[in-house]
Amino acid sequence: MHFDYTMAFGSFLVAIVVGLTGMGGGALMTPMLVTFFGVPPLTAVSSDLVAAAVMKPVGSAVHYRQGTINMRLVAWLCVGSVPAAFCGVLVARALGDGEEVQNFIEKAMGVALLIAATGLAVRIYQAMVDRVARHSGARRRTAAPGDPAAVEPPEIRVRPVATTLVGAVGGLVVGITSVGSGSLIIVALLALYPALKANQLVGTDLLQAVPMVISAALGHLLFGDFHLEVTLALLAGSIPGVYIGSRISSRAPGGLIRRLLALVLLASALKMFGLGPVPMAWTIVGAVLAAVVVWMFVRHRHGLPLMALRRTAAEPDEPEQAPVSSR
Repeated sequence: MHFDYTMAFGSFLVAIVVGLTGMGGGALMTPMLVTFFGVPPLTAVSSDLVAAAVMKPVGSAVHYRQGTINMRLVAWLCVGSVPAAFCGVLVARALGDGEEVQNFIEKAMGVALLIAATGLAVRIYQAMVDRVARHSGARRRTAAPGDPAAVEPPEIRVRPVATTLVGAVGGLVVGITSVGSGSLIIVALLALYPALKANQLVGTDLLQAVPMVISAALGHLLFGDFHLEVTLALLAGSIPGVYIGSRISSRAPGGLIRRLLALVLLASALKMFGLGPVPMAWTIVGAVLAAVVVWMFVRHRHGLPLMALRRTAAEPDEPEQAPVSSR
């Protein structure tokens, strides 16, 4: 059995992002396998999910010790995600075998990646508006994700039906494409519970993903296209990577990482749709220019200069994130 050290190193880098931001597991790992290592899409999904079933508990254990997990949200998410993730595998297999199902999985991954990139862009925009509003003197009633921890964080009122639905949709997408355990669900959590702090979002998402990914991995072991050599290479890099990322997630600035991750998700989606290098490059350049225009618009809207030549203490790139207890 051949061990691919390059694949292990790639999974190490991706796992650091997963531990640091809660995003990028399937959204980066599976496209990496398909694009750079030529792994068939269904094999990539199956092997990545089995590896994630081992990797996710490592990162969630770190967050559990730090007290950055909301256990009530985890419970309601799992009600929907665990059965839906297993059903997603059955849906993928019901499509048939051979090149047709591989093409479907690849296109489905592209759609999921585009949704993930869009959701992450919305999250970045909200954080940007909050930061500029703080700098211009505006005051909000409640803390936003990423703000310095208050003496007593706001109470999180759980919405069972909406939370279960998010888990079900996310689980179905994960079972089919392996994308969504972080990229889609964490953005949906942000929309449902804007008072959750950034490290609570990451910790809660990582823990709820454990039973969901195990369910999907079991389905792929039974009905998918699991390859042991691919999974072993992923595990060799991802276990230390997610541990390191989780350890520093409560202290490291995540703003730049989220921006880079959004571009990587966009590029991965375009690759899944078969876009060539030149159109892909122009699309990414257009996305960057659009982001600059939006940034300038937000600053103008709050009465600030369009261009900030240098940051001041009042306008940090990313607010400090302090661990808080789950409630």
